[in-house]
Amino acid sequence: MTEQLLSWNVNGIRAAQKKGFTAWLKEASPFLLGVQETKAMPDQLDAELTAPEGYTAYWASAEKKGYSGVGVFAKKEPLEVWRGFKKNEIHPEGRILVLRYPSFVFTNIYFPNGGASVERLRYKLDFYARFLAFSKGLIAKGDTLLVCGDFNTAHKPIDLTHPKENEKTSGFMPEERAWLDKFIDAGFTDTFRRFNQEGGNYTWWDMKTAARSRNVGWRLDYFMAANAGKRIKNAFILKEVQGSDHCPIGVDFDLQ
Repeated sequence: MTEQLLSWNVNGIRAAQKKGFTAWLKEASPFLLGVQETKAMPDQLDAELTAPEGYTAYWASAEKKGYSGVGVFAKKEPLEVWRGFKKNEIHPEGRILVLRYPSFVFTNIYFPNGGASVERLRYKLDFYARFLAFSKGLIAKGDTLLVCGDFNTAHKPIDLTHPKENEKTSGFMPEERAWLDKFIDAGFTDTFRRFNQEGGNYTWWDMKTAARSRNVGWRLDYFMAANAGKRIKNAFILKEVQGSDHCPIGVDFDLQ
């Protein structure tokens, strides 16, 4: 059975709620939705978000209030849920949710932004290294692994409007892009690029410069798949969906 799996950096789940998030969720009706940058603790949310009709909601929050955080809305309860790269680990910045189902593992991650300082860039690259080690372990076991989220890096020049001008900007630096190469080499497929090789397809636009109206953007959000075979039937960007500086992305996936 083929179902839609979606991912969206909402840039504040409570802000997105005020802009129609829950109505959109009901209409889109994905089997799974991973959200990033929720900026909230579960006890700060109302029942419309913690218990939307037809879904169970899972949250991983940062220790720092109003920062980072991820969530997953699931139509079917998973076998287990992790909030770190290890079963009993809880990531202090709330960047990871891992849901294991009988035939696949769904991982929702909000990768760090490296632009604030040299230390944060180092933190981002270290996070990439931990993620790759975690992923290799699952891939080696033969798990079908789906990873969605805001990777905070545009992989190729086709993935942003002004590649030359941003080669020294975090999000398109050679050392960041090299990690995405390592993910591909480890067995991941960038699902969107499997179906679409055209430029001008972005998932984030700078709000301060009204870049979205001019489609001056970056493709920072990905669905990566490993050991999926032909189970990914399509991958897409929902650029028409408003409510954040990012737009949702998704795949059509055979749940088997």
